[in-house]
Amino acid sequence: MSDPAQTVPPPAARRVVLVTGASGAGRSTALNVLEDLGFEAIDNLPLSMIPRLMDGPDAAPPLALGVDTRTRDFSAAALAELIRQLAGDPATEADVLYLDCRPEVLLRRFSETRRRHPMAPAESPEIGVARELDLLEPIRELATILIDSSDLTIHDFRAKMTARFAAGGHAPLAVSLNSFSYKRGMPHGLDMAFDCRFLRNPYWQPDLRALDGRDAAVLDHIAGDARYCGFVDRLSDLAAFVLPGHRDEGRSHIAIGFGCTGGQHRSVAVAEALGKTLAEAGWQVSIRHRELERRTQAAPALASGKGA
Repeated sequence: MSDPAQTVPPPAARRVVLVTGASGAGRSTALNVLEDLGFEAIDNLPLSMIPRLMDGPDAAPPLALGVDTRTRDFSAAALAELIRQLAGDPATEADVLYLDCRPEVLLRRFSETRRRHPMAPAESPEIGVARELDLLEPIRELATILIDSSDLTIHDFRAKMTARFAAGGHAPLAVSLNSFSYKRGMPHGLDMAFDCRFLRNPYWQPDLRALDGRDAAVLDHIAGDARYCGFVDRLSDLAAFVLPGHRDEGRSHIAIGFGCTGGQHRSVAVAEALGKTLAEAGWQVSIRHRELERRTQAAPALASGKGA
């Protein structure tokens, strides 16, 4: 009989990406992209603390660590030694992402932002760029992934990062659906909004007035409007058309709103219907019903005599 302890699979290796390269080559943008892809992004952590960070829980998210010449206790030799340690650790799946860029492009970027170069704060940016590239040359040779950002737009850069690090080559897009009342104004931050006030209104049915769009009786009443199914079908088709485009553009979140008079019946029902369709299609969906939240928060206050 085999020993059960021998059949337990070893724990999965911890994913770590060291992001480095010349100042102005896009390190901050790269870390933002990795964070959108589910990495825990930490920038400019002292090199001496990184090994201790590896002792964290096995179930922790993958790490993206930004390291450059401004990092405390930085030296090319210390960073090279850290890279060798990570590469030799069987419990760690490590990559070194080096962001390269031509000197003249780096100089132009510093000139456009009018920032001092960290390697030459009291000298010209040309000196700083040359000094830093020379210092980082040994690290460039150790890189497992090299991206040259010289001729990339911000969208091209995000797309290249996503294709390299996202599962399936696509960044996850979080879709937020929001129902609201036009009487209280539209929520901030909506990317698209749809008016549901043309649909049959359950408010005028006394037995439905106190219910909301999640109740079957309310949904049946709204769905009795001949325009309801066509409206939801067209919304689903539109979402299926535009959401992949937003995802491919590198966006991490999109907010869609549905409004009606009171924000309780029609907008809620439509948001719930589209949310179910998108979830079944594999999208990451969250739903917020603003006016229902207000009603829930107001009920305890009224019960305690603290009404608005």
